[in-house]
Amino acid sequence: MELVEIARWLATGTGICAAIAVAMKLGPKITGIGFLVFLVSSVSWMVAGYLDDMPPLILQNAVLTVINIIGVYRWLIVKS
Repeated sequence: MELVEIARWLATGTGICAAIAVAMKLGPKITGIGFLVFLVSSVSWMVAGYLDDMPPLILQNAVLTVINIIGVYRWLIVKS
C-alpha cells in the first residue's frame, strides 16, 4: 500500500470517528478528544494532498487544522 493511500484511509477513518465523538455531545473531554482526532484527520489530508499535488485540499485542511487546534485548546486546555 502506498503512503498516499495510507494517508487517505487514516484521514477518512479519523474524520469519521471525530465527527461521531463531537456529534454525540458526551462532554467537554470527549469533544476535545474529537477535535484532537479531527486534527489527525486534517493533517493526514494535507499529507495526501501534498503527495497527490492537490493544493486546494492542502489549503482547505490547513484552515481546518487551525480550527481543530482552536477546538483542542478550547475543550482540553482552557479550564472554564
